[in-house]
Amino acid sequence: MSEHGHVLVVDDEPQLLRALRINLRARGFEVTTAATGAAALEAASRRLPDVVVLDLGLPDMDGFTVLDGLRGWTAVPVIVLSARTDAADKVQALDAGADDYVTKPFGMEEFLARLRAAIRRGSASAGPPENPVVTAGSLEVDLVGKRVLRDGRPVRLTPTEWAVLELLVRAEPNLVGQREILTAVWGPTYVTQTNYLRVYLAALRRKLEDDPAHPRHLMTEAGMGYRFVR
Repeated sequence: MSEHGHVLVVDDEPQLLRALRINLRARGFEVTTAATGAAALEAASRRLPDVVVLDLGLPDMDGFTVLDGLRGWTAVPVIVLSARTDAADKVQALDAGADDYVTKPFGMEEFLARLRAAIRRGSASAGPPENPVVTAGSLEVDLVGKRVLRDGRPVRLTPTEWAVLELLVRAEPNLVGQREILTAVWGPTYVTQTNYLRVYLAALRRKLEDDPAHPRHLMTEAGMGYRFVR
């Protein structure tokens, strides 16, 4: 087992696969590669990686299909690679359960920083607070077990969704500023990416609120930030 983690890279460009394999291994990561969506899902099911790097343009199936296949059974962090620079594509990828989005071509150092951040989010475990279980209406948020129940049934969250929710729940009932959330969850280079927050709060509301259009627990303070209310 590598000290930095196991990365599954899914891309059909041999040159990019080779470049990532060399760069990641040189920095102590263990690397598995796959050139098709089917091979990626098979590799992940054989041995779950610490993070998946997923190109959206695969020869056998759409990258979103692979993402959906992974999200059906695991919350492993997923970084999407795409040559498409349209903001709508970025939002669609994040909305589908990706944890981050990197546009090709990309700088290796920035990519590695995002990769390390995704692995940290996937494995982060905060110390137990005084009250590890927070109950709000039909929701039960277990901050130590890192799980959420809604009406007694578990809700599947991605590592990034959990990181946002945990930050808000731990601050409850205080307002958490947009920049504070972006810096804590994604890192200081993301302080202007407020569209990330809109996407993730919308996803959390769909999963956790009885009426996502009129939330009772995940509240927006326009232009300022968000707060969790019991």
